[in-house]
Amino acid sequence: MRHIRAALIAAILATPATARADPSDWDAVLSVARGQTVYWNAWGGSTTTNAFIEWVGERVAEDHGVTLEHVKLADTADAVSRVIAEKTAGRDEGGAVDLIWINGANFAAMKEGGLLFGPFAEDLPNWALVDVEGKPVTTDFSVPTEGYESPWAAAQVVFMRDTADLPEPLADMDALLDWAMANPGRFTYPQPPDFLGATFLKQALYGLTDDREAPLGPVEDADYDAVTEPLWTFLEALTPVLWREGRAYPQSGPAQLRLIADDEIDLAISFSPGEASAAIANFELPDTVRTFVPDGGTIGNASFVAIPYNANAKEGAMVVADFLLSPEAQARALDPEVLGYGTVLDMDALTPEDRAAFEGIDLGVATLSPDALGPALPEPHPSWMERLTEDWIALYGVAQ
Repeated sequence: MRHIRAALIAAILATPATARADPSDWDAVLSVARGQTVYWNAWGGSTTTNAFIEWVGERVAEDHGVTLEHVKLADTADAVSRVIAEKTAGRDEGGAVDLIWINGANFAAMKEGGLLFGPFAEDLPNWALVDVEGKPVTTDFSVPTEGYESPWAAAQVVFMRDTADLPEPLADMDALLDWAMANPGRFTYPQPPDFLGATFLKQALYGLTDDREAPLGPVEDADYDAVTEPLWTFLEALTPVLWREGRAYPQSGPAQLRLIADDEIDLAISFSPGEASAAIANFELPDTVRTFVPDGGTIGNASFVAIPYNANAKEGAMVVADFLLSPEAQARALDPEVLGYGTVLDMDALTPEDRAAFEGIDLGVATLSPDALGPALPEPHPSWMERLTEDWIALYGVAQ
């Protein structure tokens, strides 16, 4: 991400483009949005997520006359780089990216560079339904969102285990290491800089360090070597007993699931408490898979959408963002037979009819109850993800 940050700073012009959309005038937003085509740049590595986005497109077309095109990304940074390139070229209107599924370092970089339209999120009609007290929707990796991105899914780290081979949950990272050493080759994680692989590094750091406050601020403000020393000691012992002895890694979360399905591994990390149930429902995992969280809590965050400053269809993008917050869309995403994503809505803010729709969803055999899920730990500052990933690649990066 450092190269993106450097390019951002170089690209920023003295006077930002004037936004033509007024989020507070929702009737006008709806009027202008009708007939627009919204290019949503979003991760395209999951067939279930792709199908959900396709359904969103059908619904916003039906209700609002907005056409939604899913631009499938392997890396969100690709969309960020495109906006930077347009800024550098002086294309301050009519940009190619209308909406981005974003969070973490990518959001921080775009916000810092003045490359986001807004604030808009708190003017969306469905914002009134969002659980701003109980969900991490007003900060993103410790960076205040300030209305420049809108949440659409809640997430928390869980571990998936095949109970046929790993009957009991693992209490902490030390227990994970002991089990991995006794069962070599049966665990792996996606290869950083994959988001889920980097998340494993952060979760392991939280589980091993005595200083949980340091990661909440910029990495340069902490004694990085002292805070991370337990992590590197842990990885030095773990890596040789990983799947393929740490000489290869799955490239994504779905690739990791396939390893469980093929009985090559017994344990995997996920950022979706409902992912295992959804995968079982879609015959992508055996029905012996269950989820657990280690003692002491796991990292929680939200998925957001943001609108670039020069988006061609700002109004249509806001319409999509608002629909994603609708009880209809949130309930569909929660259903493990669709996605199994956590909701960002406050159940007490819903009508009895909408609340009943959520209560009627069977969360699936592998999904933990909210109480069993335990406390959500805050995401570290984006600079920690960048530094940990860089150092991991220097130590363990492998050619595929």
